[in-house]
Amino acid sequence: MTDRERYIATLLFQKPDRVPFAPGHGRKSTLEAWHRQGLPAEVTDYISYVRRLIGLPVAEQPPLCTIGVDFRMIPHFEEKVLEHRPAISGGCGSLIVQDWKGNVCEISDAFDVTYLRNAVDFVTRSWIRCPVESHTDWDQMKRRYDVDAPGRFPADFADRCRLLRDRTRVSGIAFPGPFWQLREWLGFENLCMLMLDEPEWVQEMITFWEEFVSRVLERMLEDYVPDQVMIQEDMAYKEKPMIGPDMSRAFLLPTWKRWGDLCKQAGVPIYEVDSDGHVGELIPVWIEAGFNCNSPQEVAAGNDLPAYRGQYGTQMAYCGGVDKRAIAKGGQTLRNEIDRLRPTIDAGGFIPGCDHGVPHDVAWPDFVDYCRLLAQATGWLK
Repeated sequence: MTDRERYIATLLFQKPDRVPFAPGHGRKSTLEAWHRQGLPAEVTDYISYVRRLIGLPVAEQPPLCTIGVDFRMIPHFEEKVLEHRPAISGGCGSLIVQDWKGNVCEISDAFDVTYLRNAVDFVTRSWIRCPVESHTDWDQMKRRYDVDAPGRFPADFADRCRLLRDRTRVSGIAFPGPFWQLREWLGFENLCMLMLDEPEWVQEMITFWEEFVSRVLERMLEDYVPDQVMIQEDMAYKEKPMIGPDMSRAFLLPTWKRWGDLCKQAGVPIYEVDSDGHVGELIPVWIEAGFNCNSPQEVAAGNDLPAYRGQYGTQMAYCGGVDKRAIAKGGQTLRNEIDRLRPTIDAGGFIPGCDHGVPHDVAWPDFVDYCRLLAQATGWLK
């Protein structure tokens, strides 16, 4: 089977030859630590390197073309440092920055504002101001989401569609769901309070985002059908969701369903929702919405993936689910973790991997050992 066929067959509870090998990815600080711990300095593609190290095949292929459709605001806000606050008694100072989304926040001066463009590393921040704090801010924000804005679709979109038509590897897209996107505009606390105090305004913003995404999706799906559409929707704490099932159904379910229907009609096989935290109460709502895959299933948040499989059967597939803390401890703790998940791996509908970005406390030798155990559990090694 090709990588693409194997991925789709696994998550649709079919019969792949093997389960995809997807251990997870580290951040910048993780890679720096690994280079100190035995990963050769010149190696940046550590997944291919570790595959060779443990005896898995590595196909030499050019990078997979991306579709290049941009769901983000156009134009971005200017990235800039507003203030540098030096350390008072040793340690790091801090920077007050404006990021590309218009948030003003405080970060350690061990980083810089470019770290906030993507998930380059684990960067803690304190929020000072969000880009939408008034109806006037909202009117201005809406102008940044023109479906026809230059750059929304790449100039070579037709060529990319042609290149992706006969692909053998997985190609997908990801964009924020309504909860995630409104949290980016308003801030988490403001969003939750507005759901109670000004639900009509919240619904107006959700409807705007739903319509914008739908129009971009419809245009894209005419020429390119991804293997996976992932809705980024971080909406859970360690023990509970940020909003409950009833509020999720009232505010979010119609949007999720509309996008899911568009994907299903176009032939997208995997409609995935990504949320950190404890998601047990949200899974039934996501099933109603048409999602058929969930990630990353953080174990530290109390998610019990084998129990969810028993409860929801083949209605929901999963990616992730391997406790990052067990990977860091290594040894028998790690072996016990893989053994815990083996029945679910064998039952199908599950691609195991680290349950978030691989943190820097996972040492390189333990990561290699983890990859070897994972390859055995997924049928790549005996």
